[in-house]
Amino acid sequence: MKTDKPRILLIEDDPPLRQLLTTTLENQNYAVSAFASGREGLNAARNQHPSLLILDLGLPDLDGQEVIRRLRLWSKLPVIVLSARDQENDITQALDNGADDYLTKPFGNAELLSRIKALLRRVTAPAANEQMSFQAGDLIVELSKRRLFVGEREVHLTPLEFRLLAELVRNAGFVVTHRQLLEKVWGPSYVEHSHYLRIYMGQLRHKLEADPTRPRYLLTEAGVGYRLNDGEN
Repeated sequence: MKTDKPRILLIEDDPPLRQLLTTTLENQNYAVSAFASGREGLNAARNQHPSLLILDLGLPDLDGQEVIRRLRLWSKLPVIVLSARDQENDITQALDNGADDYLTKPFGNAELLSRIKALLRRVTAPAANEQMSFQAGDLIVELSKRRLFVGEREVHLTPLEFRLLAELVRNAGFVVTHRQLLEKVWGPSYVEHSHYLRIYMGQLRHKLEADPTRPRYLLTEAGVGYRLNDGEN
């Protein structure tokens, strides 16, 4: 069982899809532990120390949302949800429960592999990310110095605007839900105050987007949250 390859834990109850994903991942030099039920998968997450979990929501014993909730009680294992459920409520709930990314079925293998690589990069270098500048296009954010540049122009942000932007930078390329942003930036008692988010996101777009009505960097994920475009997805 011991291997130097990153181990991916796969919980998928559909046998053909489980086999297809296993073969695809192994061909990309990942070790794979595949299970058909939530309880088996949770036991493997505790005992096999995987690098990442790919999780279906429609499982025979535990709903995938419950798997995420139980996992997050004791683990920060990165989670990508693969599900046929494409409603905003399902996506938001999974991300708020602690999933890191969500991909709806049907999906392309290239997109799934891209998201796996991006998530593994993010979780394997969290300390470095705090020290490094984020750059995409002409946007440069220096987290440690709390500075923002658009091209050669330095842009002044209020403390709250910078905290909001910094939270998106830390999750660049991934959706952050309204609830997660409100809790991180304003605090747990503000999670229902979504109008705060709309106001401050509008201010940020006016300061760093060439056309705030057609944002290039601060993207809206309708009904779910916001994503900072890192230029890779």
